[in-house]
Formats: sequence, C-alpha cells, structure tokens
Amino acid sequence: MTEENRPQPDQPELTVTSESSVQETGENKARTPEQEGEAMPSLEQLLKKAELDAAEHYDAWLRAKAEGENIRKRAQMDVTNAHKYAIENFSTELLSVMDSLEAALAVENATVENFKSGMELTLKQLTATFAKFNIKQLSPQGEKFDPHLHQAMCMVESELPHNTVVQVMQKGYVLNDRVIRPALVSVSKGKES
Repeated sequence: MTEENRPQPDQPELTVTSESSVQETGENKARTPEQEGEAMPSLEQLLKKAELDAAEHYDAWLRAKAEGENIRKRAQMDVTNAHKYAIENFSTELLSVMDSLEAALAVENATVENFKSGMELTLKQLTATFAKFNIKQLSPQGEKFDPHLHQAMCMVESELPHNTVVQVMQKGYVLNDRVIRPALVSVSKGKES
C-alpha cells in the first residue's frame, strides 16, 4: 500500500462492494405482491376479528358489572343483617335471666327469704351476663363529678369538696367504654363559709 491508499487514523476505512452483491441483497428484501397478500389479512378478516374482540370485551364487561352489582348487594345484605342481629348473642344470654325470673314467679308458696335469695341469684346471673359483654356499672359515690359519665340532678350542701358526687340516685352503665346510660347523681356545692 502506498501512502495515499493507507487509511488515516482519523478517517474510517472504506470497503468496496460489488454491484452484484448489492443487487442480491436487494432481491432478498423485495417481495412480490402475492407474498404480501398472504401475510396481510384482508379488511373483511380484520373487521371480523375486531367484531369478535369487541363482543368478547363487551361480554367480559357485562360479567364484571354483574359481579360488582352482586358484591354490592351482598355487602348491603351483610350490613342489614349485622344491624338486625347485632344483639343476638346478648339476647340469648338474657333469656336465662328471664327464665330465672319466671321460675321465681311460678313458685306458689314462696317466702320472702326464698324470693330474696332467688333475686340475688338472678342478679348475679345478670351481672355475669353484663361482664361477658363488657357492660360495666357506674356507681360514682364520693368520686369527682364527670359530665361525660354522670348527670347531675341537683347540687346539695355537703362537707365534701366542690363537685363531688354525694349521692347516686341511679347507677349508670358503659358498654366498651361508651356511656349507654349516665349515672344520675347529686353533687356537692362545697362548704359554705
């Protein structure tokens, strides 16, 4: 190679190809119209395929819509039943208390002592039922008045400090730390000087 033909470091090396090799590769790439027709579906076939796909999608959409509607109805029914039967277990437990009271009333020759002992047992049964369902009794005698738990019926003069519960007129109850009935109380005004 002479100096002129030698590739320079900054210039890419050029290769020479013959025209026949270019024509051969061109022939391989070119297709006949018949070959293209076989590979490409007709418009009617494309339309038919699109219609089938659309029908499948519509059917799937209808099924999904129906399933969603069924889930909504089922959830609504569950909520309705939950409201309707929420106290079923509690009611079942109270039936034994009712049975005890009816049995006590059915006794013909009962004495006062028998009635008292029967009532104590029934109260014990009811207290156990309340404890089972986390119903707690509020009897705040001597405690500081709490308007969230107590309802003041009157204020009385007392030796106790101001806003102290002096007397409980009716016990209150809480269910899972939520007041279902406040205790009715009388509250101390405090000492007058």
